[in-house]
Amino acid sequence: MKTYHKYLPVSAEDEKWGLYMLNAGIGHIPLSSNYPSTDHPSTYYFNWKNGRILSEYQLIYITHGEGSFESRTGGIKKIKAGSIVMLFPDEWHRYKPNERTGWTEYWVGFKGPIADQLIRNNFFSLRKPIMHIGFQEEVIAFFNDIYERTKTEMTGYQPLISGEILHLLGFVYAIGKEKAFRRNNNDMEQLVSQARIVFRENTETTITAEQVADTLGISYSLFRKIFKQYTGIAPGQYLIQLKIEKAKRLLTLPDKLIKEVAYDLGFDSCFYFSKLFKEKTGFSPASYRNRYMSHFRS
Repeated sequence: MKTYHKYLPVSAEDEKWGLYMLNAGIGHIPLSSNYPSTDHPSTYYFNWKNGRILSEYQLIYITHGEGSFESRTGGIKKIKAGSIVMLFPDEWHRYKPNERTGWTEYWVGFKGPIADQLIRNNFFSLRKPIMHIGFQEEVIAFFNDIYERTKTEMTGYQPLISGEILHLLGFVYAIGKEKAFRRNNNDMEQLVSQARIVFRENTETTITAEQVADTLGISYSLFRKIFKQYTGIAPGQYLIQLKIEKAKRLLTLPDKLIKEVAYDLGFDSCFYFSKLFKEKTGFSPASYRNRYMSHFRS
């Protein structure tokens, strides 16, 4: 495995995009090696005694070996293979591989208001800088693709890379959320999957979330709690969203009356369907159909 790192210039236009990359690299740290190596810029180099403070975010993926980590807010943590380490701007930290194992690291450094917003909204926390995601080929693929784009620095590469970084952050967050759910709910993931299948198979009926819970043999209050925890949406709202999406497709059929669409989706009242459709889309069913048809006439 070849060691690679690159520190990138950033233009004012790159900064306007909202998320931009500052550096990226991959390193294989052998046993009993000095860490970090001295071939990094002085602003990034640090020793264990003093640690360091960066002005950017970094996402580091350890795929082999183990080590130690400490930060001002997160405290002392152990790093093992399959761990993601998140570094935050203006947060003192230090980390290093175990001398007996060394480690392999992939990293990317980035900055921007989009990243700041993710932290403000608690998607990532200074108190939990280490996330164990296990061995994920998709994560390696993200890093490798980012590295390839930095090698050429072709015009417009920063927005492309920023999209990959955001995708990478989303992937890491989703894995962490799924693992937490499994720890806390054991077999409940299967229950949520079953419920979603039932909902999708019944968009054209009058089935309710309460009836689905009863079918699955669980109280509605517990079902609602588990379903929302896993999906982020209450089960009743999930079913409504499925019906609205199906309604959008049916409304593209010019010969289909709006009241027929309502009844096909299990609504007893065309008025209620129209009211709900406008609440969720911002358009009445008739307006939505007209906009769709005018697009093809123009």
